[in-house]
This record gives sequence, C-alpha cells and structure tokens, in this order.
Amino acid sequence: MMIDISSKDTFYMYNAYHIAKAFFPNGEIRQKVDEGQEPLIRLELEGGSCFSIPADSILQYPDKREAKQYVTKLIYDYLSEMTGTSLSWGMLTGVRPTKLIMQKLETGVSEKDIVKFLRSVYSVSSEKAALGCEIARREQELLQKLDADQGYSLYIGIPFCPSICSYCSFGSSPLDKWPGGTELYLDALCKEITAIGQAARGRKLNTIYIGGGTPTTLSAQQLERLLRLLDSIFSYADLKEFTVEAGRPDSITREKLEVLAGHPVTRISVNPQTMQQKTLDAVGRRHRVEDVKTVFYLARELGFDNINMDLIAGLPGEDAEDMQDTLRQIEELGPDSLTVHVLAIKRAARYGQEGRKVELHSEITQMVEDSAKASKKMGLEPYYLYRQKNMAGNFENVGYAKVDKAGIYNILIMEEKQTILAAGAGASTKIVLPEKIGLENGRQSNLVRIENVKDIRSYIERIDEMIERKGEWLWR
Repeated sequence: MMIDISSKDTFYMYNAYHIAKAFFPNGEIRQKVDEGQEPLIRLELEGGSCFSIPADSILQYPDKREAKQYVTKLIYDYLSEMTGTSLSWGMLTGVRPTKLIMQKLETGVSEKDIVKFLRSVYSVSSEKAALGCEIARREQELLQKLDADQGYSLYIGIPFCPSICSYCSFGSSPLDKWPGGTELYLDALCKEITAIGQAARGRKLNTIYIGGGTPTTLSAQQLERLLRLLDSIFSYADLKEFTVEAGRPDSITREKLEVLAGHPVTRISVNPQTMQQKTLDAVGRRHRVEDVKTVFYLARELGFDNINMDLIAGLPGEDAEDMQDTLRQIEELGPDSLTVHVLAIKRAARYGQEGRKVELHSEITQMVEDSAKASKKMGLEPYYLYRQKNMAGNFENVGYAKVDKAGIYNILIMEEKQTILAAGAGASTKIVLPEKIGLENGRQSNLVRIENVKDIRSYIERIDEMIERKGEWLWR
C-alpha cells in the first residue's frame, strides 16, 4: 500500500503520518510539506482514494493544539471508515497514555468520566480506557510512597550484550567487539557516577535501576566494582528499590548472582522473551529454554524474592498456541512480575534494516488477551503501561506484578514525576523542575532532558563533557 501525505504546515504532519502508519503498518508512506497547496492536509491512497481537510476548517480553533487534535480526529475517522477497522488506542499516538489519565485523576475527574472522555475525544476502546484507568490508579498509589520534590532516582546504563537480537533497536554493542573495552567504559562510567553522587548530596535516593544492554555481560569482578562504588557514594536510607536487569540467561552465572546478593539489590530481571526454542534460535538469542529455568531457580536459591520476566508477543513465526505454551511455562516458574511487550520493529533493528514487515495476524489480539489472563491467574495485576511506534496490532506493553512487587522505576520513567539522573552511553537524564521554564524550542516545560552520546567510544572520550552537561541543571 502506497500512501502520499502532504501538508501546508509541518505541525500537522507527525500525527497524520503515525495515524496512517497505525492503520497501514506495512504501507509505504511518502510525506511532503507544501505551503502553497490549497488543503491543510491531503491523503492519497493507492487505488485512488483521497481525503483532504480545508485550510480554513481550523480557523475555529485559535489554539494550535486543539486544531491538531481536530485534524487528527478527522484523519482517524476517515481511515477507520475506509478500512472498516478501529484502533484499540484510537488516535492516541503518544507512548504514555496513562500520563494523560493521571492528569485527569489528579484534578478529581472520576474514572467513569475519564473513560467517556477517552472514547469520545480520542476514540479509545472501552477495554483500553478501563485498563489505562486501572493502571493509572495503581501508579498513583505507588508514587505516594516517594518524595517527588526532594527525592530522585538513578539510572546506570551498561550498553553491552552477548549478541544483538534481530528485533532490538537499543544502542547496545556485542561484547565480542569490545575485548578489554569494558574496563575503559567502566572507568568512564564510575567517573560520571561519582560526579552525580557529589552533586546529589542532601537529596533522597529513592530507586536505582541498572539496565542496558545487559548489565550481567560485565564480569563478576566488574559488577562488584560498580556496586561497591554505589555503596560508598550514595545513602540508601530512603531507597525503595534497587533493580539490576540481569536479562539474558546466557550472561548470568552463580558468581554474578552472588555478587548482586551481596549488595542491597532488591529486584532483578531474567528475560526469556519466549520459551520457544525455535524462536530463540531465529532471533539470535544464544540460550536454551532450559537455561532460563536453571537461572531462575538459582536466583530463588540465592534469596531473590522479586524476579521480573519479559516476554514479547508477535515474535516472527510464533502463533497464539506458541504464546500459550510460553505462558504455561512461565506460570510454572512463578515470577513476581511479568512484562509483556508487543513486537515493534524499528528501523535501527536488524529486521528493520532488512525490510521485515510487522506481522498483523489476528492472533496478536489473542496473545495479548491470553497474557492478561495468565498474569491474573499468577496473581499479577497490571501496574504500568507504555506504547511504541510500529507495534504489531497497535497494542501496548504492560507490566504485571504481585502486590508490593511492582517496579517503581518503571512507573517513574513513564509518568515523569521525579528527577532521574542517568549515567552511561545513551543514558537520558530527566530533571523535573518545580516550575515551567522556557526551552530552546520555545516550549514551556518543567522537564529538562540531558542526553549522553550513544556511541560507546565517544562516551569514553567525552566523559568530562557528559558530566559538564548535567552540571548547570542539577538541583537548581
């Protein structure tokens, strides 16, 4: 399917593109900004179907944001009628639908009215609107345990993996490309962490999250060095959660788990993505299904009582029956939390570079529904949600957890209620200010983002610059 979108104003192009992409994920969409064209937006589909929005139709909306919402709704309604389908999240294109719901809850709007609002204004399905409300309410309860003003969280990125999965678009590097290079990276990382610790003195550290990549690609000795540094620099008096995303079973050893157990790590992840060996082999995961079980039980043996597992619905070659078998095996293990992702193929991933298409077989719906049912059967309730571009079926990623086992950091990264200081290549610091300020792009916001460079070699060489970037903003 070929789709041509032209607009008088770039302001409306983003939403027009992503709504069209949601309806036609495998379609080729060409974009053009033409200030001289008569209609505000024009969509032309392969086969001759055409839709346009007159430029003067937005004069009734002096607020450009309201005008954009009006234009997006017209495009959504047209494509929905033309295709005879609707999207579960309607015309919402953002990754944080619960943030919108949270704002409504905070102003005293009832969940019933929020569901009505989401359905009428954004065409969200009743089921997804209700799910969003349930999660936002649970997030609200968990966030009350934190100090949003004086507290902060710390993210530490380890950008190495045993191998790169074919669907992955994160800025990770295969470990075998960096013989000896991990020590240089760790030197730079420890320097940045030390600077953050000095700047954050007097503030309350609420959560730590070591992610990646795969943090357990570091050796046991390197993990010990990193964790010992954290112990020496930061006060854990206000720490609610300390997560290490162990991730790949082929990177986890008893020695490494013993190192984690020797420090105040409260939560780890063991992420199979699937329990189908054919799929693991196909996507480049270098571990066996039995390795997942071995590592999981080893972690339990060493005392870890908060273990998360990640799954992906819609992996190439899998159907609903495969997902059901995976869920059955996960249920036998009994994790404390389960995050169910829906496959999203990004251009940076190998599949994206190969031109692979998102599979939209109808069984994706069943996979998502079966995951929710299985989670409930395991005593896990949904506690956070986010969306990505190019997701199969335009669904969502949902985290499920037992009572008191929810990942607090996961909620913070979605709701942006607390400052997150981040160290490592590609890490993104988010400073939450008490009041809105004017940013370089002219917008007003109380959120300032400070990005570290993604390239590992550049991060090592420019570590002083990475530290200096944060300096002017930390605890203004």
